[in-house]
Amino acid sequence: MKFLRTSMLMLCALQASAAFADLTSYSQNFESMTISDGGALASDGWLVYGNVFDPSNNYLYGYGSFPAPNGTGGFSSVATGEGGPEQGLQYINIFSDYNNGDHGNGNRIEANVFREQAIGAGDLGTTFRFTFDYKASSMNGPGGATTTFAFIKVLNPGAGYATVANPTHETTQAPTDSWILGSSIDITIDSGWSGHILQYGFVSNATRYEPSGVYYDNLSFAAVPEPSTVAAMLLGGVWLASRSRRRK
Repeated sequence: MKFLRTSMLMLCALQASAAFADLTSYSQNFESMTISDGGALASDGWLVYGNVFDPSNNYLYGYGSFPAPNGTGGFSSVATGEGGPEQGLQYINIFSDYNNGDHGNGNRIEANVFREQAIGAGDLGTTFRFTFDYKASSMNGPGGATTTFAFIKVLNPGAGYATVANPTHETTQAPTDSWILGSSIDITIDSGWSGHILQYGFVSNATRYEPSGVYYDNLSFAAVPEPSTVAAMLLGGVWLASRSRRRK
């Protein structure tokens, strides 16, 4: 019984420490969004940023961050028509910024669509996981020189927003006829990242108006429970169940 009480105290301590963390969990299946609402994605906290490179991969300029558009021909939209049983009716479509005329000049448009949060002291040492389903658009999936990725990125605002971490999952070769379920990216928050900016989302690199559409759904961003936390929760459930049985 002493061991069970100790486990419960450990669980309470872990829950208390989580209150000081700044990163919050997120999940989205896009079912409640109105496809015709131009602000649907922006209202959910999505942002966009564009970077432009010349054909030799020299950086030319950037623009953003802006609220993510829906249905404008650039960056992102809520889409329907190709969902599987696990996706329901709606999902997000991520693609290049085709409103940027530098496509026609042969320059490469890196279109980022993402959510961001500040990392707090309570997040340090915690592993977070970004999970998603994906497939390529059957009509406008990545073609030509286009590449597409899901990503997590950490930026240091004290060093000109330099990128200090950027794990990715390439989706360029996504199938057009089926969904890949439950892909994920993990990142462990380094001890020196308090006050840094964490972003998670999707990016496409395209030029000359080549197709780039990739669909994503069933998104989740959350801390990965440590084994000790899971054990404490299970033991806590056993302890509560035993108390309930004794009261009957």
